[in-house]
Amino acid sequence: AVESTQRTGEWTDATIPPTKEGADSWFKDKKHSLGLDFPNLPYLIDGDVKLTQNLAVLRYLGRKFDLHPSGADAARSDLFEQYVVDFREALTKACYCSADQFEEKKAEFVEKLPHRIEEVAKFIGAGPYALGEKITYVDFLALEWLDNIAAFSPEHFKSGPVADYINRMKNLPPLKKFYESDDCTHKTYSINSPMAAWPGWPTK
Repeated sequence: AVESTQRTGEWTDATIPPTKEGADSWFKDKKHSLGLDFPNLPYLIDGDVKLTQNLAVLRYLGRKFDLHPSGADAARSDLFEQYVVDFREALTKACYCSADQFEEKKAEFVEKLPHRIEEVAKFIGAGPYALGEKITYVDFLALEWLDNIAAFSPEHFKSGPVADYINRMKNLPPLKKFYESDDCTHKTYSINSPMAAWPGWPTK
């Protein structure tokens, strides 16, 4: 969100490499030495502010960089945020299961997918963003998690309003630059844990 609006200031990307050495550097060296109340990834340190938890980080950045909705839009933002969270959690349940249950769990998720996509499309409407003309932090949450779902079942995202929304977000100039750069973690990191029934490794 910060990068996409070109209001970044100075920041350091403390990405943990997806290797044993990376895991060791996090669990043995960093996790409990950064002063985080609830040590986890991702984390944000901004002066005296130290945060973990996806939504806490996104909401903080939204407020800091004028990407937080106000007035009537705040309620709709909360609604869409929680819908997207539930949507992503449904994917998580399908991905984190025993190998012998995966195909059954996948089929259950995919069966409901057209209806969920239709609901998202109806909510966004003419857009261009989730709440209309103004882009907000919830658009970046939706981009990340809808894109995860699209990777899981790409045939459902070949066309249509939600596919257009994802592509519109990805084509914001700074985001487009990130996705095309060598620094894009989507090219090297799995969506879920490598131990998941469906890790979601990037397509080569």
